[in-house]
Amino acid sequence: MTTYDFTDRTAVVTGGSRGIGYATAHLLAASGANVFLTSRMAEAAEEAAAQITADLADTTGAGTVTGLAGHVAHPEAAAAVCAAAVEATGRLDILVNNAGTNPAYGPVADQDPALVAKVFEINSTSPLVWIRAALDAGLGAETTGSIVNIASIGALTMEDGIGVYNSSKAALLHLTKQLARELGPRARVNSVAPGVVRTRLSEALWKDHEDAAAATSPLGRIGEPADIADAVAFLAAPSSSWITGTNLVVDGGQLVGTSSISGK
Repeated sequence: MTTYDFTDRTAVVTGGSRGIGYATAHLLAASGANVFLTSRMAEAAEEAAAQITADLADTTGAGTVTGLAGHVAHPEAAAAVCAAAVEATGRLDILVNNAGTNPAYGPVADQDPALVAKVFEINSTSPLVWIRAALDAGLGAETTGSIVNIASIGALTMEDGIGVYNSSKAALLHLTKQLARELGPRARVNSVAPGVVRTRLSEALWKDHEDAAAATSPLGRIGEPADIADAVAFLAAPSSSWITGTNLVVDGGQLVGTSSISGK
């Protein structure tokens, strides 16, 4: 992992008990941030925070990590988590909207409208709820705030089976750009679009056929949560202070594909 300087800055990371959220919380804390990670269940959030704290026990300059229950679909949870972060540290600088869901599979027209609404609630609307809560709690009051939304390369293409999920992430990309336009200069708003990453959410895309999944990328492997965490930290860092409204694709080249012409 790359290292950054987030000394004295405060970050909230939703869905931080595993996968990309966990790796992001770990990197931000290792780089000096005081991190508040969430999960639907308090126990999972607290266990993740304790594990990161133990991992960083000998890391000079590491920040603190706190695990809090916070269902991303509940506005009251968003308000409580953001308020707790400010109460504990006096500020809020970074919000990472990482939590997501993908329960709908199959042709879009065949999906239960209630299930489609749930996917959009978690993947598209909830980030907006947390952004509103973060702003109300004071994000961007001390320095320009940074908001990073976790999207997907599926938002940029067509794909069988997970069209509902991809559509919800496409909506998140549009919201990212619109919010960047509206919230500057108080806050920068960017997104990261991962390809196939070794997480529980995306297991169907790689588990039991990892070699085939890796072969679709010019770099010859699937992604790791740390790959995405690095991209999030880059966009959240003060050194990226003139970047907003941008979507950073991190997919090992999956979108460009591989060539039948050998260049090796």
